[in-house]
Amino acid sequence: MMPRRRTLLLAACAAPLVLYGCGRKEAAAVAAVEIEPATTCDLDGMLLADYPGPKAQIHYADAAAPVFFCDTVEMFSTLLKPEQVRAVRAVYTQDMARADWEQPRGHWFDARSGFYVVGSKRHGSMGPTIAGFAGEQDAHKFAAEYGGKVLRFAEVKPEMADLGGGSAHDKHM
Repeated sequence: MMPRRRTLLLAACAAPLVLYGCGRKEAAAVAAVEIEPATTCDLDGMLLADYPGPKAQIHYADAAAPVFFCDTVEMFSTLLKPEQVRAVRAVYTQDMARADWEQPRGHWFDARSGFYVVGSKRHGSMGPTIAGFAGEQDAHKFAAEYGGKVLRFAEVKPEMADLGGGSAHDKHM
């Protein structure tokens, strides 16, 4: 039988290791979830599969399932709001150098590591969009063809994530 002092010392030394292991498990990568035909946008209920352009998903720490967006503008608008205080575990968007613009499926990447083209002629589900790319060269190629400015994730500002979409540019309304 171990003396009490030795048992307490072993327990004290083991506790940080156990907590470290728990923390590591919590910090494990969260995988992107593929959209299904019935997957809807969290903000407006639109079916993601019915619209062109890049999609996005946010995995919050307090939720088991991701929140989906039918456009990256909605993702940026949500993340850049001053009142957004929920802990985010992961953010994914589609690499538009690989995904089909008209029916984007798959090709998810960590949105925070990407390059974005703001102000291009290409439209997503909500009108003007922010096209995401995993590689900088692909973003510059897209910008050369469709216009716009290439930015890193952290360079996208709240005013660039205008949810007015196409309605702000529609002269027939």
